[in-house]
Amino acid sequence: MRKTSPIGVFDSGYGGLTILKGLRKALPQYDYLYLGDNARAPYGTRSFDIVYGFTLEAVRYLFAQGCPLVILACNTASAKALRSIQQNDLPRMADPGLRVLGVIRPTVELIPSVTRSGHVGVLGTPGTVASRSYTMEIGKTSPDIRVTEVACPLWVPLVENREADSPGADYFVGKYLDTLMQADPAIDTVILGCTHYPLLYPKIRAYLPPEIKVLAQGELVGNSLADYLLRHPEMETRLSKGGDTRFLTTENTEKFNPLASLFVGHPACAQRIDLTNTL
Repeated sequence: MRKTSPIGVFDSGYGGLTILKGLRKALPQYDYLYLGDNARAPYGTRSFDIVYGFTLEAVRYLFAQGCPLVILACNTASAKALRSIQQNDLPRMADPGLRVLGVIRPTVELIPSVTRSGHVGVLGTPGTVASRSYTMEIGKTSPDIRVTEVACPLWVPLVENREADSPGADYFVGKYLDTLMQADPAIDTVILGCTHYPLLYPKIRAYLPPEIKVLAQGELVGNSLADYLLRHPEMETRLSKGGDTRFLTTENTEKFNPLASLFVGHPACAQRIDLTNTL
């Protein structure tokens, strides 16, 4: 079997597959290894310590599988675990060239060039919104931009229960968007701050006025990683290029495969692993 050094892509569940799809669109030549901790999902309502611990387990596992670069394709993990892993854990690892990146910064970097009013809305899980990561990250580079964050706790269950296209989903899409726009009617840009939410994009887009921009993260992260690899040739040369993608899950594969196929748009065949017994 060909030895690979794939890009690792980690999510607590299925939503990160929309990031994987964006990565493969922007950078189809690389190998990818996707890991979904579906058995312990969702992460959105868990504490910082639990999310950090679970995420670090997954990152270490992907490093052990030969991934020199891991993308946290999960807003909750990016918000609650990324900084600690980058600052505390990576410096202690034997390989100083290993890297972990998240999905919040690539989204934040685009905001100043998109918003005209300077008013931005963020829709996310309760965990992401409670962390105020988007507000803080945007504030670091664009302190004049006003950010309003709204939690949408029922959107992930709608997607994972295959109700995203159902008439019943309209009520819950409208409910949270009403809350957001009532909080700040001047919003002209809305960030989908959860990787599940692109599957609700048609309803979100239809509900909002056409002049309001809606940003999904898959394409943004893909373009950001392409730029990162241009700026970091030392990482680019470590990655294998075969165009292959493999899937891992901590859940039963009979459950994972059909739903994963819905997210990526083609059949997905995963291998089941147990993170708690691999380290």
